[in-house]
Amino acid sequence: MNISYTWLNEFLDVDLTPEETANVLTSIGLENGPVEEVETVKGGLEGLLIGEVLTCTDHPDSDHLHCTTVNVGTGDPLSIVCGAPNVAAGQKVVVATIGTKLYDGDQVFVIKKSKIRGQESHGMICAEDEIGIGASHDGIIVLPADAPVGMKASEYYGIKKEYILEVDITPNRADAASHYGVARDLAAYLKQKNPLVQLRRPSVDDFAVENNDFPVQVDVLNSEACPRYAGVTLTGIHVQESPKWLKDRLLAIGVRPINNVVDVTNYLLHETGQPLHAFDGAAIKGNVVRVQTRPAGTRFTTLDGVERELADTDLMICNAEGPMCIAGVFGGLDSGVTETSTSVFLESAYFHPVWVRKTARRHGLNTDASFRFERGIDPDNTVYVLKRAALMIRELAGGSISSNIVDVYPTPLKGFEVELDMKKVCSLIGKQLAIEEVRSILSALEISINSEQAGVMQLTVPAYRVDVQRDVDVIEDIMRIHGYNAIEFDDTIRATLSHSVKPDSHKIQQLLSEQLTANGFYEILNNSLSSASYYEGLETLSPDRCVALMNPLSNDLAVMRQSLLFGGLESIAHNQNRRRGDLKLYEFGNCYHRCEGKEGEALSTFAEGMHMALWMCGKVNEGSWYAPAAEASFFDLKAQVEALLARMGIARSTLSIEETSTELLSHALVYRLRSGELLLEMGQVKNALLKRADIDVPVYYADIRWASFLTAASRNNVQYAEISKYPEVKRDLALLVDRSVRFADIERVAAGVEKRLLKSVQLFDVYEGKNLPQGKKSYAVAFVLQDERQTLTDKQIDAVMNKMIQQFEKQLNASLR
Repeated sequence: MNISYTWLNEFLDVDLTPEETANVLTSIGLENGPVEEVETVKGGLEGLLIGEVLTCTDHPDSDHLHCTTVNVGTGDPLSIVCGAPNVAAGQKVVVATIGTKLYDGDQVFVIKKSKIRGQESHGMICAEDEIGIGASHDGIIVLPADAPVGMKASEYYGIKKEYILEVDITPNRADAASHYGVARDLAAYLKQKNPLVQLRRPSVDDFAVENNDFPVQVDVLNSEACPRYAGVTLTGIHVQESPKWLKDRLLAIGVRPINNVVDVTNYLLHETGQPLHAFDGAAIKGNVVRVQTRPAGTRFTTLDGVERELADTDLMICNAEGPMCIAGVFGGLDSGVTETSTSVFLESAYFHPVWVRKTARRHGLNTDASFRFERGIDPDNTVYVLKRAALMIRELAGGSISSNIVDVYPTPLKGFEVELDMKKVCSLIGKQLAIEEVRSILSALEISINSEQAGVMQLTVPAYRVDVQRDVDVIEDIMRIHGYNAIEFDDTIRATLSHSVKPDSHKIQQLLSEQLTANGFYEILNNSLSSASYYEGLETLSPDRCVALMNPLSNDLAVMRQSLLFGGLESIAHNQNRRRGDLKLYEFGNCYHRCEGKEGEALSTFAEGMHMALWMCGKVNEGSWYAPAAEASFFDLKAQVEALLARMGIARSTLSIEETSTELLSHALVYRLRSGELLLEMGQVKNALLKRADIDVPVYYADIRWASFLTAASRNNVQYAEISKYPEVKRDLALLVDRSVRFADIERVAAGVEKRLLKSVQLFDVYEGKNLPQGKKSYAVAFVLQDERQTLTDKQIDAVMNKMIQQFEKQLNASLR
């Protein structure tokens, strides 16, 4: 939020520089960015002086140029060639001297000594648009006769430097979302240094009803959504452009001026934090304003020209015939104030934060008004700001106040009652504070002390401090005004030892991340909110299992994700659309679904689990003189996954592996622990899913159940063993098997024949084609044997190999080639 330093000083006298002010605000919890220096006129009119035209003659070589001499109070008069039709001797004018910079949008023009048709020109006599103080280019600026020659134009026009503080308002500090709110916090801090600091705000004592020509009846039909609603009318107004001071002030904080009435409402919103709305008096049909909801499906066109469909929980400001405005959010197209308006109805209200927030999110609207209403404003400020608005509009637009203030406030909102124990104050802050200082800070924060006994205070916190409802909130406020930097630290170190859970999930994540990153993978982090449409037509991840949000921001973020797959596909599509199609990605994240819960335990119907996912697509290497380009395949993904298992000591022999297909993956492998618990599944993503994601290349995906992975990793006991003194022996077999036989089947049979001597089984060639019987394939397999106690003899080796061959023939119908 932009805060004007000059504007801030109207509420209290600050003897701090803009930078010092920003530092103080940061120290009390209103974090500031860099201070920006702005000018109401670009360039600040630097180099421009008030001059007097001494002589003016026609240019000897032009029918429209004039040769003038101008006294600018710096010595000899300047010779200036001027083309303006209205230039004449004796005029007081604005002169740009040599070296002056003039601005036209983003372009900069430097005034230089020049010759114009043979006549020297040492400056320029300026028009309004040329120096940025107006839009006219009909001729040069002619100033009053009493304008002092030699005066700087910046001084004559009252150009002042403005400083803008960029205050980062946290969601809980709606009370500081205005200039007065920031000044109030700043005053609370300064009062601890100087008790004479006084916070002030403009008086509304001059408010008076001048006639009763435009009475409006207000009916609040939903007091829950609108606890307080106030209004007043003005007639005989003249809607026009705002005066320069008002436009400059709004522009300095980034608000576009519209007209004098609307600008007043915007000005007061940023001054006080109270949103206002001005209705064209002609739009108040029947002289009635009704605050109510409308039937679901009602069509309403907002100020931006968009026709919206209302829900039956959207609070509306209506006249006798229909809606005029979405309460606290956005005005209607036909009820706003325009140049033809001659009367207005001013609204100042307190709308319930939850109602406004839901409506704003439903319609995708975020306005200055909804920003404040959603967070909670001061309910006791509505009438004061309404009076101030009426007085300002009467001053700037004329007219008269034509009704009594209508203030519908059936159940006044009270402040928050809090009990504060000084012992707890000092305990939480870590420092003994004098009770007099605590009283001073509470008073400066407008927190009333109702009673005090034995160091325990009964407090009433103002209703506008919606973030201060507990004693710890009050203590936090005391600490920030006292100063976080004023809390001393001693040399004592207090530490505790805690038990480290094994296995350490975070440490393992870091370990695997480093391994994958070293192998060319990039980590991604997708939103845990997803679109429900991803799960349509699925059974294991059916829409019924989705955890739906009650108030989603959009349909694309309506449910919690059941799988990491779809977020990864979005990332792949995003990269491919930007010509980055060769991808290796991984992600750690939680997935969510509904489940059968225990009766009476609502949360037990929801399940949350950590997953790790990998994606590969495109080329695994670009290709070069020593190796051709290669597309990613299922086996590339499998190699990466099994490398992760090996890194954590999870042996394939401890897992059961099943070849299958799922509703997400074709040609998939499913790994399970011995207990039958699912460890991971990987395969090629089905084409139908890729088509929906607008991806036209194969994508290979692995989904690892993190809890199962940690369980398997925890069983890895690393044991020391000497390198065997005895050599290992390698024997190869070429086995002719049915096409349905997998290498895993060969591993299983071999392990069943010889557990002690068999160290590894390796597949080094697969052949299918000519010279083989129909339905057959050939596996070339290497078997490594080793005895830790002695050197194997040929007889022992042959015995083991013959047993294996027999079992291959018996169990797999295999034969030797």
